[in-house]
Amino acid sequence: MKHLRNLTNKVDVQINSNRLLSDIHKYAQYGKNLQGGVTRPSFSIADQDVRTLFIQELESIGLEVNIDGAANIWGIKKGNQKKKGSIVIGSHLDSVPNGGEYDGPLGVLMAKEIIQTLIDHNITLNHDVEIVSFTAEETNDFNLSTFGSRSFVGSLTADKLQNIYDTKGNSLHSELKKVGGNLNQFAKMEEMRRSKKVFIELHIEQGKRLERNNMAVAVIDKVVGTYRSKVKVIGESNHSGTTMMEDRKDALTATAEMILSIERYCNNIDNGVVGTVGTLNVFPNTANIIPGIVNFIFEIRGSSEEQIEKAIKTIQEIWQSIAKKRKVNVYQEVFLNQKPVVLDYDLVKILQKTAQEMSEPYMTFSSMAVHDAAHMSAIAKSVMIFVKSIDGKSHCPEEYSHADDIEKAGNLMLQSILKIDQELV
Repeated sequence: MKHLRNLTNKVDVQINSNRLLSDIHKYAQYGKNLQGGVTRPSFSIADQDVRTLFIQELESIGLEVNIDGAANIWGIKKGNQKKKGSIVIGSHLDSVPNGGEYDGPLGVLMAKEIIQTLIDHNITLNHDVEIVSFTAEETNDFNLSTFGSRSFVGSLTADKLQNIYDTKGNSLHSELKKVGGNLNQFAKMEEMRRSKKVFIELHIEQGKRLERNNMAVAVIDKVVGTYRSKVKVIGESNHSGTTMMEDRKDALTATAEMILSIERYCNNIDNGVVGTVGTLNVFPNTANIIPGIVNFIFEIRGSSEEQIEKAIKTIQEIWQSIAKKRKVNVYQEVFLNQKPVVLDYDLVKILQKTAQEMSEPYMTFSSMAVHDAAHMSAIAKSVMIFVKSIDGKSHCPEEYSHADDIEKAGNLMLQSILKIDQELV
């Protein structure tokens, strides 16, 4: 344990950044497309292939591998049993269509690199340390983002998922079986989660806050809440030439005004929220017919419930005025109302203290995207580390983080794990 005492004083153990970067580029070949991006949605052939590779590599470094009912992949390095429970590190390996190399895989492969570093230096922790790759973190054809972590913590149950199908008619049940999961095994995850004491997730920032402040890393103390509703605007279809402007009930022009009202509200920095309309379906979508129906999805994100609720209330009041003026009807169906999550105070403080001891400048702020850590916080002390994203790029082939920044974040994570292992009961 002499070496471990040296480690807690941040002396000589660091990740092998060249090995990590080689892993990142290797994994990015699975689902590589002609546009230079990565398309690796969960349950796809590329996803199945990368899972096989990952499992083989975990086994090759001596980890005990297990796949749970949600097809989450777990690898465990046993501790010396002086302390019960495990420190879990990881993220996800799936990608959005035409995504980048780093979103998700960086967190998983950093976790593998940290465990490999512990093995290389013959370091055994007081706790077990586990790596996890969660299934279907990204939005997918089943409309079940963060599926793996939500299932693991019990937010999604087998009963709720029995009759879920994608747009091609494939059942979730059958797709899970392809990658080693099984709805019938969901009950066993309840026992598994009892041993998880800590979860640490490393991720690219997907924004410009670190870049603007010329810093490599951030400690994340909150994950924003997300509200989404399906909105239907109903006007009246009619001939585009014979219907005079004063007689129109144009659902699309009303929708345009509604969308702009979201932007105007969210542009006020004091409101503390961001708002988006990312999907829009117009009917009948024909050049010579006035749009009679428009469907869109309205999203608000904020770091406090009060901010989100105020935004929704104010925007909906504006929409009522628009609907009255333009003679249309507006209907909403809320399908997501995820509350903001405050991550573990003690872990945040340990990460901040570790960064200070390493003389590593850092920021502390909220994540504006929802990650698996937000759900894991329901069962374990959870925290996140962000790495600077160049130009704030994410979910695109241009997604990139400098090797030096990745190395700094990885070493912060490694030293924090060693400190947590010592200080956590």
